[in-house]
Amino acid sequence: MKVLVANLGSTSFKYRLFDMDDPAEPVLARGAIERIGSPSARVVTKSSRGEREQVAPIADHGEAVRLCLDQLTDPEIGVLADASEVSAIGFKAVHARNLTGVHVVDDAVLAAMEAFADVAPAHNPPYTRAMRMLRERFPQLPLVAAFETGFHRTIPEANQRYAIPDAWATELGVRRWGFHGASHRYISWRMPELMGRQDIKVISCHLGGSSSLCAIRNGESVGCSLGMSPQSGLPHNNRVGDFDVFALPVILRETGKSLEEVLDILANQSGLEGVGGSGCDLRDIEAAASAGNAQAQLAIDQFVGSIRHYLGAFLVELGGADAIVFTGGIGENSSVIRLGVCRDLGWFGIELDPTLNASGPVERVVSTPGSRVQVWTVPTNEEIVVARQSREVLQGKTKSN
Repeated sequence: MKVLVANLGSTSFKYRLFDMDDPAEPVLARGAIERIGSPSARVVTKSSRGEREQVAPIADHGEAVRLCLDQLTDPEIGVLADASEVSAIGFKAVHARNLTGVHVVDDAVLAAMEAFADVAPAHNPPYTRAMRMLRERFPQLPLVAAFETGFHRTIPEANQRYAIPDAWATELGVRRWGFHGASHRYISWRMPELMGRQDIKVISCHLGGSSSLCAIRNGESVGCSLGMSPQSGLPHNNRVGDFDVFALPVILRETGKSLEEVLDILANQSGLEGVGGSGCDLRDIEAAASAGNAQAQLAIDQFVGSIRHYLGAFLVELGGADAIVFTGGIGENSSVIRLGVCRDLGWFGIELDPTLNASGPVERVVSTPGSRVQVWTVPTNEEIVVARQSREVLQGKTKSN
């Protein structure tokens, strides 16, 4: 079974092709198409047979997938004899009204995703547009939606709820759904392999363009910092994170902006970018802070403080931890953030080793030998999670929920 895992942006299409019949689950090919809709889209393809980069006009995501299938069957660098060898396209879908788990995409799935387009405005609209287009262009090719919220359905019901009227939660789906499920699920798989036992308590810190913490006990999520939407929890690169909704009347009244305008600012011009004023890339913010920029330092301090807030909450929820794992672009690469998060936590049995934290293999222990709680950096692999979930739902082994 060959599964193509797609990662969509509003103007981009990235993919990996997995051979799920091979026990090693190898990546046969990967590629990216950027600036979709442009007459000069950038197309990059890599496989075991070679690499190619070109510029081509790509009108839409359907055309991007067609080009992807052409690349996979290309006589020079292709890895498939025919496009029909692709069994499914798997998507790391984000959110849907009262729907989670893993599903073959149909009209009901698309309608549920579109119902929550305003809850996940950066994710749902490009995914549903592309999915509808692909169903029309390639009706014989199953599309699988592996929702990011699925991993968190093991969180106790009381912790999934807001203190709101019951009908809002049960009928409207207003609850703490949690996201980054593929990344946290991968950490829940990988850490028992690294630590040599299954009965472990792990706090997974997925830090990147969007960020979240997840408390994991015996491989199951018991807490997540993200709530009803991907705009909640920690400050993100340009999304607000936790925010008091009763501040909205003040902002609306004093700025004269509409609710839609304010929500757009909270979703696109806030977070690290809104506070730091040095763009939304943490590397730029760290450089500005090092040069003495007080706003950039404030953004870092706020980000670290929010991580520590949830870290403390999850240490209590789990009753301690066996490991803290930093993953995602920031988690894996920023020694500054790891150092800030772990400072002065010796009382909790968390001691970072400055030398190990500064450099080394991407997957490594960065805590001292005497640290009771191990601290790791582990590169996530969301794509293999989606590939495995797609295989299972196609084989009828997964019960969608």
